[in-house]
Amino acid sequence: MSIIKKLFLKTLILAVFVISSVQSEDLTKLGTFKDWNAVAVFNETGKICFAYSIPVSQSPKASNREARLFVSFRPEDKISDEVSITSGYDFNVQNAILATSGKSKFEFDLPQNKFAWISSGKTEQKIIKRMKKASRLMITAYKQSGTRTTDDYSLMGFTKAYNAAKKSCT
Repeated sequence: MSIIKKLFLKTLILAVFVISSVQSEDLTKLGTFKDWNAVAVFNETGKICFAYSIPVSQSPKASNREARLFVSFRPEDKISDEVSITSGYDFNVQNAILATSGKSKFEFDLPQNKFAWISSGKTEQKIIKRMKKASRLMITAYKQSGTRTTDDYSLMGFTKAYNAAKKSCT
């Protein structure tokens, strides 16, 4: 499957998931773990499991964006530990989308519309390892207009949500 098709499929799946009005018997909540949630989604392509969180703070404060940080598992596609974000707007691809925790920095180098992914599985493993140890992760990105945004995520409960999602999809 081409990378464009994969990104389109990912965007479609995440868009369906993010829409808060979607409540279906195909969505199973696996648990809430402090600031993180774990869910499983069943659709025509199989089972998808997520650990996800919303920011504890956002900048600029006046914006009301639907930002989310995800770690996904899609066994039918042989994909695990897929880290992705949405900041609630179309990204300006001229600027880097960075995740920062302490001195560690990770780039989301596959932006498409309102979502962004990390292309390297090795980098995804590094960010997940960091997320398990750290208490915060900040995502810095830019809107099409050039406005910089920062989403601050708590990592409290991440490991338990991650383990629940991973266990459900293995």
